[in-house]
Amino acid sequence: MEQDQLFYLGKIVKTYGTGTDLLVYLDVDEPSQYDGLDMVFIKVNEDYIPFFIEELNLRNNNTAVVSLEDIDDHEEADMYVNCELYLPVEALPPLTGNQFYYHEIKGFRVEDVKHGDVGIIDDVMEMPQQDLFRVLYNDKEILIPVHDDIIQEVDRENKRIKVETPEGLIDIYLEQ
Repeated sequence: MEQDQLFYLGKIVKTYGTGTDLLVYLDVDEPSQYDGLDMVFIKVNEDYIPFFIEELNLRNNNTAVVSLEDIDDHEEADMYVNCELYLPVEALPPLTGNQFYYHEIKGFRVEDVKHGDVGIIDDVMEMPQQDLFRVLYNDKEILIPVHDDIIQEVDRENKRIKVETPEGLIDIYLEQ
């Protein structure tokens, strides 16, 4: 499977218990939505290897203890520590309203309440302090914070996001 068909689920932190189970950090908002998983892809070097899940037990702080089929000894389990976990995009739980996955809104048109058409989302930049929409407008780049107070409406059918940006934010980019 290719990376553009997968989304990042989390990372294997360490072996657990008897050493054949894995402690996994789930980099998701609602870990309980993934409680019934039956398989994952583990990224090893540049390959995505599928594994069937025998058991998955959610814990606190977005962690889970996972038993994978065909991992029967500590040495084999230890090989996967620090590897990333992925799922096929079609395995994502559907979102509604103003919730969205970053990969699904690339190419959406952004309309600001005051400025109208601002451009098209080229990327979502995940920054430590604040995630940002990278919007392309003609030959300019506009960065808009991804925040509930700014996002007014997500229209999946028309591939449009309506925003109300802070006073002067769009002007800074257009005046350059």
